[in-house]
Amino acid sequence: MWKTNAKIGFDDRLLILIMVPVSAFIIPYIFFGRRFDEVPYFTWSVYRGSLIITSAIWLGNRFILIWSRTRFPHFEETKKRIIVQSGWMLVFTLATDNLLAYFLDVCNLGHDKNMTAAYAYTLFLNSNFATLLCTLTVVAIYESIYFKNELKKSVEEKELLKQESLKAQLSALKTQVNPHFLFNNLNTLSAVIPDNPGKAVDFVQRLSTVYRHILEVRDDSCIPLKEELDVMKAYAFLLQTRFGDNLHIQIDIPSDKLQRKIVPLSLQILMENAIKHNIVSSEKPLQVHISCEDGKLVVSNNIQRKNQLTESTGIGLDNIRNRYRLLSTLPVEVTESANRFTVSIPLIEN
Repeated sequence: MWKTNAKIGFDDRLLILIMVPVSAFIIPYIFFGRRFDEVPYFTWSVYRGSLIITSAIWLGNRFILIWSRTRFPHFEETKKRIIVQSGWMLVFTLATDNLLAYFLDVCNLGHDKNMTAAYAYTLFLNSNFATLLCTLTVVAIYESIYFKNELKKSVEEKELLKQESLKAQLSALKTQVNPHFLFNNLNTLSAVIPDNPGKAVDFVQRLSTVYRHILEVRDDSCIPLKEELDVMKAYAFLLQTRFGDNLHIQIDIPSDKLQRKIVPLSLQILMENAIKHNIVSSEKPLQVHISCEDGKLVVSNNIQRKNQLTESTGIGLDNIRNRYRLLSTLPVEVTESANRFTVSIPLIEN
């Protein structure tokens, strides 16, 4: 019987061990006026009969609960289950109470031998009323606990589905970075190979370092800032090969911020975004400054717009915004003045 506790919703053995004896004591005292010091007396025979009836009705209704929840397991069947369950409980409770009471009277196991007809009739009415009332109370306890557990389970399942959905969205967003990154650097490599094969080899090694990082963090929602900055050294070499002294990168990050978390590849995306939208030349060098301010990583560059922008790939800032929206309540802030473009991204706590 106890293997069916999953349908009950909790382990009710302790509840039964406590409540059945207590209910068997309370019912004669409250509903039948039984007292220890006056007529009608509360005797051991009375308590024994009450205990037998209470146990039978409790366990029988418990079985009906299990059966009805097994027969109608789905939420949309709750109304039907309650109706069928209530009907069977009503029939079982009244039948069991009266049949057991009659049997106990015949066997002289539950009531006084010299009981008058008038008292027997009153006892009959009170007994059925008390039994139904107590049964309803007990069923209310079982149902409230059952629905509470079902609600908790439903919330947990929805939360799990939400987390899985977020993981899927993050994975989809991060895979957008790889083609964008690889396309630009393969173009640079094809230009370097004919003029400087040795530097091309070095370029391939640094490219391998950066791309290995992309592969390693593709399943991570966020990584330490220190790890992202370490890869920036290899990434800066790739950019320096591409633009020479026309690009200046300055990094000012205090050491106490290095263990804060950041969305993977966000620095690379912001660097590519700055280069894509601005002129990078000896006459107009592009200056990029990376710093920390008010718990945020701040990436800014001087504005020198290109006359014709390259075709947008739809990655850039939208990619970073979308990923942070899934991970943090703090927004990605973008500000633009007359001569500087600044992006502030939250540093996530460990």
